[in-house]
Amino acid sequence: MRATVTAHKDFTISAIDNRVYGAFLEHLGRAIYTGIYEPDHPTADKNGMRGDVAKLVKDVNIPVVRYPGGNFVSAYDWEDGIGPRDKRPTRLDLAWHTSESNAVGIHEFADWCATVGTEMMLAVNLGSRGVDEARNFLEYVNHPGGSYWSDKRIKNGRKEPWNVKMWCLGNEMDGPWQVGHKDATEYGKLAANTARAMRMFDKSLELIVCGSSNSDMASYPDWERIVLEHTYDHVDHISLHMYFANRDKNTANYLALNHKLETYIETVASTIRQVKSKRKSKRQVYISFDEWNVWYHSNQQDRKILEGNDGWPHAPGLLEDIYNFEDVLMVGLILNSFIRRADVVKIACIAQLVNVIAPIMTEKGGPAWAQTIYYPYYFASVFGRGTALNLIVNSPGYESAHAEKTPYVDVSGVHDEANGTLTFFLVNRQATESIDTDVSLQGFATGKIVDHQVMTHSNLEAVNTAKKQTEVAPRKGSGASIANGTLSAKLPPYSYQMIRVKV
Repeated sequence: MRATVTAHKDFTISAIDNRVYGAFLEHLGRAIYTGIYEPDHPTADKNGMRGDVAKLVKDVNIPVVRYPGGNFVSAYDWEDGIGPRDKRPTRLDLAWHTSESNAVGIHEFADWCATVGTEMMLAVNLGSRGVDEARNFLEYVNHPGGSYWSDKRIKNGRKEPWNVKMWCLGNEMDGPWQVGHKDATEYGKLAANTARAMRMFDKSLELIVCGSSNSDMASYPDWERIVLEHTYDHVDHISLHMYFANRDKNTANYLALNHKLETYIETVASTIRQVKSKRKSKRQVYISFDEWNVWYHSNQQDRKILEGNDGWPHAPGLLEDIYNFEDVLMVGLILNSFIRRADVVKIACIAQLVNVIAPIMTEKGGPAWAQTIYYPYYFASVFGRGTALNLIVNSPGYESAHAEKTPYVDVSGVHDEANGTLTFFLVNRQATESIDTDVSLQGFATGKIVDHQVMTHSNLEAVNTAKKQTEVAPRKGSGASIANGTLSAKLPPYSYQMIRVKV
């Protein structure tokens, strides 16, 4: 089999916003406790944060982390997480049927973000609370001093404000599982009023309004239209969420799910355009895809806790998907879709970062390691920065449940002009055959291959564990070459590759 790709220097989509490689941490399961925070761990720093986890996070160079939820935020009182730890209350978290100690709050999270070199993206509670909670939280976080809430922050040990710019106006408010669930009109009015109040404090904030929790919601896509009609002039992004599953064990259909993702993005993008035209607005609203990942491996084992049969445990193991090699391909495909829609998707957050449907796993008191999906996320974040190229791809394909033709070769390309590199991320969906792929490099000075990484495995179900941490890991590729302005590479069956070219 053979595929061809044309990459032209002048045929571009958009500059890629680095924040598309963001992540998410929620007070859920072991994401925080024994995830990033474990004071008794051998690698813990003076703040109780695990150093082994921090290193894995730093290596990915994550630009932004969304916090503290998620479903958790819709009944969260942020004030519970400030002040002396021994005076913080323990609360029952209705979202995940667990107990929350509040040992980690905004101060501890902010310090951790500084340690790993990322920005905060904070969510306010528009489920059980509203405008007052949001404006007070904003004042506490961002005001220099001389007011009630900012002086409390100073008293609690943080003199300088954190100056957080990105704020989520609630979470998944279209979902009946959400504490304080609202219909689109009710939520749209609340979000607009909250946004107005927050902008009275600081007009330069970036505000993210809730879109649909997934594209199968009965209210989708009317939800986006109604919410944006109320909020368009007051927000910068609308959030989308999507999780990917292979419950019927059909790999071909599973690896075609990014067609559904791209339809979701385009439908919401067209809704944004519709509302913009209707309002005769000059503002541009973008998409924040602030929850995405593979999630289905742990569904059965979580049932006992989520149904309340275990009481109210603190930081139990929840949503701990153990990812396999097949999921590497899926995550690579998702990231390719985000790169190809860099014109409208400006923020995205893998959900979540540690232990909870996460690329990083830990054992309490033991090691931390990279799950299989860590690697495509790492390669895209570290090397996928620059300008997204509008590639012309001709590949054989197959009919799937999600498209008449799903190409076997899925590819995205990024031109980093500042560093003089072209980076291609390629996935071969073919189960049994290698595909010879030629990439015509047009408008670029002929260069040389400076990095080539390949991920393959004979077993789609292969996983990484504490004892076998590199069972599924990248290796140096071979055989790729450049001649007469064409990059040629062989893509093994069911494989992920990154090829970087100096130009």
